[in-house]
Amino acid sequence: MLDKEQNSVETVPGEELEQARARISELEGLLARRDKELALRDSHISELEQLVIDNDNQTATLKQSVAELEQKVANLNNTLTQVVASYKALVVKLNPEVPEELIAGDTLEEIDKSLANAKTLIDRVRQGLEAEISAAKFPAGAPQRTPLDLSALSPREKIQYAIGGKK
Repeated sequence: MLDKEQNSVETVPGEELEQARARISELEGLLARRDKELALRDSHISELEQLVIDNDNQTATLKQSVAELEQKVANLNNTLTQVVASYKALVVKLNPEVPEELIAGDTLEEIDKSLANAKTLIDRVRQGLEAEISAAKFPAGAPQRTPLDLSALSPREKIQYAIGGKK
């Protein structure tokens, strides 16, 4: 086959041969430039693939960090719930005059506020009862002895009363 190509090259006139060689050189240059561009694109693709792999690794690390933080938040919420329950029990124990039902809340501030409201209510009830008691004062025990009113008696009845006689 090389013989045929050599024969066909020799039969081509000189000017056409020069044009063909120039065209071949031009095509070889284009081919070399295309190869360089492909190599550059391949390196860009490799870089992008590495970035994707790095991004996936970072995403996995972030997901793990988020899971750890969520676990810590859950633990903190459990601890907070226990602290609030302990605080509420302590408040109930230290304030026996306040009914336990009046102390409510899920935070320390809510418990303190409900305790203050309960104490205010108890003070109002106590003041009302004291006012009611003071308004209805009566002596304790038997009433005092008072002498009989002898003004309505006749003189004779008064004498009989004084000597202890019967009427």
